[in-house]
Formats: sequence, C-alpha cells, structure tokens
Amino acid sequence: MQIRAAVVALTLALGLATPLAAEEARFDLVLRGITAGSLSWSGSGTPGGTYSVAGRLKTSGLAAMLKRLRYDAQAKGQITAQGDFQPASYVEDADTGRRQSQSQITYAKGVPQVTQSKSDRKPRPWDIDAAGQTGTVDPLTAMFAALRDVAPGKECGVNLQVFDGRRASAVSTAAPSRQGDRVVCAGEYRRIAGFSPEDMAEKTRFPFTLTYAPAADGKMRVIEVSMESLYGKARLVRQ
Repeated sequence: MQIRAAVVALTLALGLATPLAAEEARFDLVLRGITAGSLSWSGSGTPGGTYSVAGRLKTSGLAAMLKRLRYDAQAKGQITAQGDFQPASYVEDADTGRRQSQSQITYAKGVPQVTQSKSDRKPRPWDIDAAGQTGTVDPLTAMFAALRDVAPGKECGVNLQVFDGRRASAVSTAAPSRQGDRVVCAGEYRRIAGFSPEDMAEKTRFPFTLTYAPAADGKMRVIEVSMESLYGKARLVRQ
C-alpha cells in the first residue's frame, strides 16, 4: 500500500554520544482532510552505539471500513559516530485487509537476509534478491531515522536506500527552507525495484515536504509530513 511507502519515505539524526531516553511520537494520518489513521513509535538510540524502535501504522474510522491496514514492526541495530543507521534485525507483522504477512530480516555485514517470511502471496517475476541489497535499511529504521528530533542545522540531509524484504526504494531530503522558526525540507520517495510493472508504470516518484519546528529541549522536531499520494493529498500531523 502506498500510504506505508509514503510514511517510510523521510530524515537522519545526530546527537551526543551518551545514552538517550526513549523518544515517543504519535501522528494523525490525514487523507483529503479526513483523519484516516495513525502512526506511532517509540525508540532510543546512541550515536556510536545501538538503537531500537517499535512502531505501528493503522487506519481508523471510515478509512478502515474502506481499506483496513495494520503494520507493526520492531527494528534494532547500530548508529555510527557519523549518524548512519546500520540495522541488525527487523520484524514485521502486516495486515492489508486483503493479505496478512509476517517477515523477519537479519543483517550480516550490511547484507539483508530474509530469515522468515509467512504470506499467502506467491513469488512474482519482478521479485528481487536480498543479496543485492547491501547497505540498505529496513522501513522502520528509515522511519525512525527520518522522524527523530535533530539538532538545529541537521535537518534535510537524508539519503536512504530501503529494502523491505521484497522491494527496493530510496528516500532523500534536501533544500532546507527557513520559514520563521520552522524549517521545511523538499523530499522524494522513489520506487526502484521489486514493484509490479503496473505500479512502476503508474508512478515511481513521490515528492513530499517535511516540516520541523523547535521542541522544548531546543532540538528540531518533525511536526508534519505532506505529499500527494495515489489517494490524494496525504499528511502526517504530529499530535
């Protein structure tokens, strides 16, 4: 589903090399002006050390009646001193309304290995080999890296390659624009491989904007993600 792809699409963070308290966040998912679901996560990380994060995306209200979606995941790994995320493991449990699936990915020297996959989906000719996805991150790690609080001046600098066990994509943000005390990034989510020919013909590039505002502790916090999705104008609005 493209909603999850849009959410997964977003920013890197740096911090002090001391243990960090867990960060928690909740966003409303708004489609065409109507609240259609929520995204929530809780995670912690130590630059030069480890990170762990758990997250959930689900539809609600009328949207859940039209298109049920639930995505639960956990990820953990290392953060380099430079702020780069190197996942060690990723576990996903998803329900799209039409299909339920569970998958697990582990990483060996940066190479993802799909160690468990339970789905009623049959293999497709366009499926890609995980062995060719060295250096990628999982969707939840990408989301966590994108939506964490950052030090002022560290906004809009992400360039992530993402692999979810079947599909490869890319996320980038750049061109910071200051608007009062806020900073707006221009971003793009791009499908690369593992998508059906119909999906690739439909659309491969999804521009978005990422808006930061000052948090109480002086860091910059993502308060909104906005993009044109296949379902119309979509926003993640922080509660």
